[in-house]
Amino acid sequence: MTRTLALVTATALSLTLAATAARAEGDMTLKPTELEELTVGLGDAGYGVSQKTYELETGTSYSLMIKSTGNKECAWQSPGLFQSIFLRKVEAGGMEIKAIHLTELEFEEEGEAEMFFVPIKPGTFAWYCKGMEERGMSGEFVVR
Repeated sequence: MTRTLALVTATALSLTLAATAARAEGDMTLKPTELEELTVGLGDAGYGVSQKTYELETGTSYSLMIKSTGNKECAWQSPGLFQSIFLRKVEAGGMEIKAIHLTELEFEEEGEAEMFFVPIKPGTFAWYCKGMEERGMSGEFVVR
């Protein structure tokens, strides 16, 4: 019985690994899809944003340019998304930042940062400028 169970388990594992390998062919981080740029701090009061919702798919590489007009300070956060992506890099200030995880992108004045990432978990994840959600500086990522 134990030998049969071991054989069945080994066979199932082999089939699972073979199926996974077939789906993971190639580098998913290359040639990212450019998302519509997100600009925060628009409008007369400086609380407007250029985009509210982003539709994404797991396993697809994306780049997202986030710009701040400098009209309002913005501690840009998306904790749910940050925990559900493979982060390749962030480009800001003429440099590449390679990290495993993000907490926030803080814009104290006019500036920009570009994120390169692959969503790995579906769900709806809020993004916002911390403390300014009620004033309209928020949106969501819908990952399928």
